[in-house]
Amino acid sequence: MSQVFFINPADPTPLYAQLTRAIQFAIATGKLRIGEQLPTVRQMAVDLKINANTVAKVYAELERTGIVETRRGVGTFICARHFEPKLKRQHELELSDLADRVVAEAGAMGFTLDDLIDQLQSRRKKELKKYV
Repeated sequence: MSQVFFINPADPTPLYAQLTRAIQFAIATGKLRIGEQLPTVRQMAVDLKINANTVAKVYAELERTGIVETRRGVGTFICARHFEPKLKRQHELELSDLADRVVAEAGAMGFTLDDLIDQLQSRRKKELKKYV
């Protein structure tokens, strides 16, 4: 399952932040579903070739925010309660903040807003083809 996640050691973003975003993205796009079990800390670390403490830190942070829950002796699972409907305004604010961060990061990497929009439209077409 950790092949779902991509970590780029050359990226200046800390590994724990990359893994956190990768797990959240997998949940948001449906690659990970509510109730699904994540790999063990050790297995994820081996598969991604990163330190197990980094994976443990990510799992602990995701548990603290309610995205996953750890069941002692069983494993770590995607948690349903995190995905209860949010207030519409709060949801819009979070999406706006996300868009701001993406645009800023793309700009820092030398991409224009049009480059980003083109990439998102291309990604959308690929997703739509999966369901046709």
